[in-house]
Formats: sequence, structure tokens, C-alpha cells
Amino acid sequence: MQSPPAAAPQASRAAREGESRASGTQESSSQLTQEKPVPIGEKPAPLGDAPLIRVEGLRKSYRTARGELTLFENLDLEVEAGEMVAIVGQSGAGKSTLLHILGALDAPTAGTVYFASTYAAPVNVASLSPREAAAFRNREIGYVWQFHYLLPEFTALENVAMPLLARGMRPSEAMKTAANWLKEVDLEDRGTHRPGELSGGEQQRVALARALVCSPRLLLADEPTGDLDGITAGRVFELIERLHASHGLTSILVTHNMELAQRSTRILRLANGRLTALTDAAQPAT
Repeated sequence: MQSPPAAAPQASRAAREGESRASGTQESSSQLTQEKPVPIGEKPAPLGDAPLIRVEGLRKSYRTARGELTLFENLDLEVEAGEMVAIVGQSGAGKSTLLHILGALDAPTAGTVYFASTYAAPVNVASLSPREAAAFRNREIGYVWQFHYLLPEFTALENVAMPLLARGMRPSEAMKTAANWLKEVDLEDRGTHRPGELSGGEQQRVALARALVCSPRLLLADEPTGDLDGITAGRVFELIERLHASHGLTSILVTHNMELAQRSTRILRLANGRLTALTDAAQPAT
């Protein structure tokens, strides 16, 4: 087991800033201590028959100099626990905006986003206050973006530990959990390296470990392989598939890569403000 680096106190002080850049959380750690992460290798508790996510009548519009721009309206969606859903569509269709709303990073103009909970009534994500949304994101959501957004001044281990430090976990415990997650993504020997010393694929694997270190139920990935070459992209996606299965995740991925999208449970196309199912069964990539 790798020992916690000497920079752990510095990482702890930087946790609020670092975790906010990494996953959108901007609140103090006292807001984020409601649950301990699920131990490595364990799956979240089942939710029964309720879908993990239920979206009803969602609308998102913006005011522009030319008038109101509506990305989508009366959009409905249900995602069952354990599904891997791929969302495809042209650039500008609103895919990333939809992902931000599902993950409590943005608010809809109208509509509701219900997130099932194992310990309380479903949460209407769209109605959360900023402080509630911050706690919700840290507890329930893991994010992976096209760019890794790792903090260049910190090591891979410290970057993975940031969300745990932000929720108030002791640095020694946070570093131990982060080291376990680096092992999960096959980077246990790269913990002391800074992002600039890692390859693009390694950076994205560190970002994936950081997204999952708090044991979220939902993984949101926005073009997670978009900056990678074809071979590396395939390897990263295989890792996402493995972690999705082994940790009982529910995953929603935005991608332009139809070959990878076909390996999901469902493919949905967002076009003209509407979601359309393209397939209901996973197909092997060819």
C-alpha cells in the first residue's frame, strides 16, 4: 500500500477549490459528510422497482439577442438502476446541458428531475438549493469530462483524494481510499506522478478514479474518450464498462462514437429538442 504523500495537508487545504473544479462542488466539507463511500468491490444497495432517474416535462431555454433559444421542451426520460445509456446527437443539440441538469450542475427552465434514494423519498434535483445540490453531487454523482481537469500541482493520488477531502474525511483515510481506486484503474504505480507526467489515457483513468472515489450511484460521462486516439479510447471505454458492472453503477454517456455507443444498454438520440430511442439492446462493437 502506498503511503500518503507529505503534501496531504496542502491537498486538504486545497480540497474545496480542487473538488469544485473537479466535480462542481463549491460548499464546505461540513455539507458533504452524510455518508461514507461504499468499500471497494461492494455495490450500492438496490432501489427496488423505482427507476434511478425520472425526468418529467423538462425544458431548457436561454435568452439571446435574437430571442429565446429552446434546447428541449417537454422532455421525459427514465433510467433504471444498472443501465448504461448512451446519448448521441449533433453538436449544439443540448446533450451536455441535459447531462448538467441531471447532475445538478444546471437548473432547468421547467420540469422535474427525480433521483431515487435508498434512505429517503426521491429527490427533486431541479429544486435543490445550491448547498443541497453541492452535497447531492458529492454523494451521488461521478463526473468524467472530455478533458480530465486534473489539478496540475497535485499528484495523481492527491487528485483522486480531492472529493473525499472536500467532504471532511481524514487525509490518511482519503489517501488510502484514493490509492485503492488508482489500483482499480491499473495505475497504482503512478500515484506520485503529476498530470503532466501521465499520458492522455492515464490522465483520463485518474479522472475516472476521482469520479468514483466517493462511490456514487450515477456516473455521468461527457465525451470521455473524445480527446483520445482510437486504441486508447477503446481501452478507456472497456475500463468504464468493467467498473460499471463491478460497482453496480448507473451510467449515462454522451458520445459521438457510435461504435462505443452500441455497447451500451440503450442509445438515445437528442435532436430537435426530443429524445428518440435508437436501440433497446446492447450490441457488440464491430
